[in-house]
Amino acid sequence: MQKPFSNYNSKLQKRANKLRKNMTKAEACLWKYAIKANKLGWPFRRQRPIDQYIVDFVCLTLKLIIEVDGESHTNENIYENDLKRQKYLENLGYTFLRFTDDEVLKEMNGVIEVIKISLKELEKYLTLDNEDKLRFEKP
Repeated sequence: MQKPFSNYNSKLQKRANKLRKNMTKAEACLWKYAIKANKLGWPFRRQRPIDQYIVDFVCLTLKLIIEVDGESHTNENIYENDLKRQKYLENLGYTFLRFTDDEVLKEMNGVIEVIKISLKELEKYLTLDNEDKLRFEKP
């Protein structure tokens, strides 16, 4: 069953599938050695359509988005678009973490630690609703 706050956009599914099959080396490493290996303790989706965008990784339960930015993201136009996109998704209630390819490839343990700290912080906003289902409410 689709979570109501996930803002899933099925129109972007084909593009997301293509991106999932063609992840960058840094994205693939983060997926394999941290997320898929369950070192973070929460389920994540990769290349997930959210509203009008596709994000690299998202923990839907805690509304945490992780983006891994390659060298092209240092281009001013791309950087401006990244910030616009991030602000839009933050307005939907998501929290963002950004890492560079180099950080992921050269400092994986540090990246995992930063993600774990962020997840722990976001866990504070989880409550149980009347049906004993987890509910995320961030002020």
